[in-house]
Amino acid sequence: MVGMNATTRTVAELDRPREECGVVAVASPSTEAARVAFFGIYALQHRGQEAAGIAVADGRSVRVHKGQGLVSQVFQPGTLDPLVGSLAIGHTRYSTTGGSSERNVQPYVVETIHGPLGVANNGNLVNADQLRNKLLESGAGLQSSSDSEVLALMLAAADGETWEERLANVMPSWEGAYSLVVLAGTKVVAARDPMGFRPLSMGRLPSGGHVVASETGALRTVGCESIREIEPGEVVVLQGQIVRSHQAIPANAQQARCTFEHIYFSRPDATWDGLNVHQARQNLGEELAREHPIEADVVIPVPDSSTPAAIGYANVSGIPYNDGFVKNRYIGRTFIEPTDELRQQGVALKFNTLPENIDGRRVVVVDDSIVRGTTSGQLIRLIRDAGATEVHVRITCPPVAHPCFFGVDMGSYDQLIAHQLGVPEIRDHIGADSLGFLSVSRMMKALGRDDGYCNACFTGEYPVPVQLSLVNTKQRFDGVLQ
Repeated sequence: MVGMNATTRTVAELDRPREECGVVAVASPSTEAARVAFFGIYALQHRGQEAAGIAVADGRSVRVHKGQGLVSQVFQPGTLDPLVGSLAIGHTRYSTTGGSSERNVQPYVVETIHGPLGVANNGNLVNADQLRNKLLESGAGLQSSSDSEVLALMLAAADGETWEERLANVMPSWEGAYSLVVLAGTKVVAARDPMGFRPLSMGRLPSGGHVVASETGALRTVGCESIREIEPGEVVVLQGQIVRSHQAIPANAQQARCTFEHIYFSRPDATWDGLNVHQARQNLGEELAREHPIEADVVIPVPDSSTPAAIGYANVSGIPYNDGFVKNRYIGRTFIEPTDELRQQGVALKFNTLPENIDGRRVVVVDDSIVRGTTSGQLIRLIRDAGATEVHVRITCPPVAHPCFFGVDMGSYDQLIAHQLGVPEIRDHIGADSLGFLSVSRMMKALGRDDGYCNACFTGEYPVPVQLSLVNTKQRFDGVLQ
């Protein structure tokens, strides 16, 4: 077990939806499953930067190494040597429910009457409190505040002859989002919630094994072929070179894939719901140009997720595209607290401008979202300091006015600027000459979909009823959010 202190986030990172988590599962014909899992979660580092872990099984026992920090910090040279086995699961984490303490780091490994069980999850259960209370009433001893431990303990106590049967028996009691990987005995089992909130895909290794991961890009990183999405409600069993799957519970008629996977979370090389993420982001930028045209001299992105959208905006508007920001890609999370003077620099720790591309120009800045509103104003000041005569901000999604309860930390109601202010007020707050958000209808047009997505953070219309007890920490309202 590796112990580390919580890392420090930059101002720019605090004003973004926080990255959920990433999971990997490996069934390899060799005993190098841990190395495949390492490179898998390394490719998913963008989905969670607080903690990482890998659990490995050799058919007799389960070994786990995990800790707080980036994947490269948790796994040093030699760390993987004791993790010998042909089966592995991995996890990289950003905390949603539960805090960022060591006890909440995944995978969880618990002893059961059927042998050791390892569990890693990406998602969030909206009924976790009720399930937790039932476990406590039954005498279960919970060690963490994460709902993923609830999943593990419920699975350990479920009825069934096999782990896939136990999983199918307990899945109907879980409400909300989960993309789950399970390490048990001589097999790895993966499952996805029936509404399909979070992504999960599977591919075949050239050596004959199989890998499950949150994003298709991670599967390609480890050399997978024949990649396909695991369907909502489906359970997949990986055992040696054999793969079996069945529909454990029916997929909901109304699907609820997270739109933010296309907008921000997924790497641009990912495929999500049959759509390439880079192309989807370019489509979002094209629709944004049609919905919010403006006379300007240059279009610049806020790197990196907004780059394809800025290209799309430039293509449709006819305004030249260029780089306006240089991003420090290595600042990431740091264990070193900045001085007060450096902290006041804010986003300048992460972004520098290219005045040669901005000075004397009317600038369109394309960004993926405005959440708390703390970063946008600083970015605009950097652009004006670089000599821009006008700054027009265009956002590739609607205003984020409601929290997410399905595995993404958008912030609480009182932190979301779009819940407090209208678009003209946000424009004035951030100091832009104009501000345009993509509408829900245009956003879905860009994705080529009429429905099947969760847009609750924009609309407040939650696909699963969210009980009042869950929003107490967000902000108190009367009744149930529907």
